[in-house]
Amino acid sequence: MKTRIITATLLFFGFFLAYFYFPLSAWIILVTAIAGAACWEWGRLMNASPSLRLGFVVAIVALCCLLAFVHPSGLGLGVDEPVKKTMRNFGCWLYLPAVCFWLLVAPVWIKNRWSLSKSSPGWVIGIIVILPTWLALIHLRQAGAYSLPAIMGVVWIADVAAYFSGQAFGRRKLAPVISPGKTWEGVIGGGLAVLLYGFVLSRYLPGVFITNYGLLIIVLIFMTIMGILGDLFESLLKRQAGLKDSSNLLPGHGGILDRVDSLTATLPLAALAWLLIPS
Repeated sequence: MKTRIITATLLFFGFFLAYFYFPLSAWIILVTAIAGAACWEWGRLMNASPSLRLGFVVAIVALCCLLAFVHPSGLGLGVDEPVKKTMRNFGCWLYLPAVCFWLLVAPVWIKNRWSLSKSSPGWVIGIIVILPTWLALIHLRQAGAYSLPAIMGVVWIADVAAYFSGQAFGRRKLAPVISPGKTWEGVIGGGLAVLLYGFVLSRYLPGVFITNYGLLIIVLIFMTIMGILGDLFESLLKRQAGLKDSSNLLPGHGGILDRVDSLTATLPLAALAWLLIPS
């Protein structure tokens, strides 16, 4: 527990120090490094050899660097303020496949408990999971001073509220084979907490959500659902790979994917909503 608390404290202060004080270019470098670590862990979930895992890391990091070099304005580089139209045209190519995967494919995948392919399809799924999350971390930092932490807070609030609601009222299991501790009562409690959280802190979310509460409710509901899907999806992959954690990179917390499993599903949706809906 001591190790877990120390790691969580360092992660918390390190993240917010980088978020508020790093220039955008340094933030992109940091997020790219995180994506690279997630790629290494993804190869571990596939039971791939170290050489294949390293190749995947190099390929994705190189792709991130290439995108930043070829289309810097699509990431918000080289402009005085975020240009949503430019970022939208760039981001939709990554966000739309990711949102479609989480809404249409992931539920069927989890229900049927498909195995992660050790061939090309498995690497493609890894790209769909990791690369849009990388871009969303870059785009949402430019949506407003506190937008990204507020959006990430949706996932954290849902997890905490679902845990306590499940402990207090849980009777019906959500996915007993994949995650025995999750219940439908926990899901409902988490969803209600997210709605309350969203209205209380709506002024910290991207501006489009402040004046349109109907839209805010819809987005919060979908983010809650997708956060659960992201969590269940990674739990399934770990069980199938015979792993407790995606890695031991974060002492007491497992790996990068263990910390961002829900965020890989929710952040692309939040970024797409911010870019597509007029402010």
